[in-house]
Amino acid sequence: MAYSHMADVMASIDKESVREQFDSIKLTFKELQQDGKVSADVSAMMKSMFFLFELIISIFLEKKTKKTTANSSKPSSQTDKDESTPPIVPGKHSKGKSTNELSVDNLRTKESIVVIKVAECQDCGEDLSNEVCTTYERRTKIDIVFEKNVEHFDAQIKSCPSCLAVSQAPFPSKIKSRLQYGAGIKAFMINLLIAQMLPLKRIQSLVQSMIGLVISEATLLNAVLRLHTFLVDWEQQATEYLLQQPALHADETSLRVNKKNHWIHVYSAGDVTLKRLHRKRGKEAINDIGIISKYGGVVIHDCWASYLSYDNCGHGLCGSHLLRELTFIVDSNQYKWAKNMKKLLQKTCKIVSKNKRKFLTKKEYHNLQKHYRNILTRGEKEMPKIPARTNGKRGRIAKSDAHNLLERMKKHEGAVLLFAKKSYVAFTNNRAERDLRMSKVKQKVSGCFRGEKYAHAYCRISSYLQTMKNKGFDPLVAIQMALAHEELKQV
Repeated sequence: MAYSHMADVMASIDKESVREQFDSIKLTFKELQQDGKVSADVSAMMKSMFFLFELIISIFLEKKTKKTTANSSKPSSQTDKDESTPPIVPGKHSKGKSTNELSVDNLRTKESIVVIKVAECQDCGEDLSNEVCTTYERRTKIDIVFEKNVEHFDAQIKSCPSCLAVSQAPFPSKIKSRLQYGAGIKAFMINLLIAQMLPLKRIQSLVQSMIGLVISEATLLNAVLRLHTFLVDWEQQATEYLLQQPALHADETSLRVNKKNHWIHVYSAGDVTLKRLHRKRGKEAINDIGIISKYGGVVIHDCWASYLSYDNCGHGLCGSHLLRELTFIVDSNQYKWAKNMKKLLQKTCKIVSKNKRKFLTKKEYHNLQKHYRNILTRGEKEMPKIPARTNGKRGRIAKSDAHNLLERMKKHEGAVLLFAKKSYVAFTNNRAERDLRMSKVKQKVSGCFRGEKYAHAYCRISSYLQTMKNKGFDPLVAIQMALAHEELKQV
């Protein structure tokens, strides 16, 4: 009988071709209906089952589709190595940002020239000692020599012949203890700890090999906390700068502090990067930090609900996140609307980036909106319907990732397409993600922070170093600039 044929088909379903097998079953059932071999009751029951199976299969295929950095927000450290990526060809990569040529105070270059004379002709042996040199061929050797600079301060002590009182010469204000370390070695250690992300033990070992002394962890951490204090004014200036920018990138990532989960919130605009640590991730943290709650421009983010709850600012959604989600939907269910939407966003981004104005005209934007809405309308018809809520049931209705994304793109159309309307709104939020990436590397290399004050120090100092790097300053130079400024205030 026909029912046994359907049962055989269901039993032979392969995970790689679930969609094809299901479409085959629907086609077989339709043929049976046309031949009059299915009763009205069975037909109604099968239609209800097909209705549910469509939704179940779409979710099943999403669960069976592997998520990578190309189709989700999964970090690259948790995915397999991509062997298909071509190697970097020497000379083909970009030159990068221009750098400031300012060097550190404790860097000295000792340069010498050794002239190798020609005594005689290599062919006939003629004496060339008194002949004039016509030109030179130069070869250069560069090496480094670690030099420990030890400076002793001897304060004279004298006795007065008249009153027999003992007087001692005062030490300079910057010499406060019997043994202390200069700004050069402090900057070097902070650079290794914050910028180069080395663990404390390795820094101690490296410094000991250079100066022959073991610097305690307490000394190193105190230097970090002092620099953290010196940068209070800089952080305030950075906050004021960000609040004045027309567009602001925002993101957050977790950080382990004293075996508890904390969150680093990053805000970036122009050449300024600011990271703030908080125990929470949501609105409580955002309000305590006090940037987005006071901001009047456009915040570019990944469509997190806590950001969208603020009406005092505009919102732009990250195109990279949307493209990855659309890629996942295409990989899992092959929906045409997801393919078309992905092509539309990529094409529009390319047009805007090549356009000198960096935005579309009103007519071009209107056409974009029309195409955008048509794709979503077709998507609603293409995907399986969501069953109505059962009477008396509470909570959210379970939906597939495809349904959630379509609803989100329909609800936040203006935020998705804002990059095509405003020249200062970027298509992606990659800037904020790049600024956070090294924080995860730091945690992976050095482990969690022992105390919250050190985690706060890391966020402020790394923000300063990232900002100075954007301006073209080397981390060593930037740290010495901050330390020198404080020393000048003390003198």
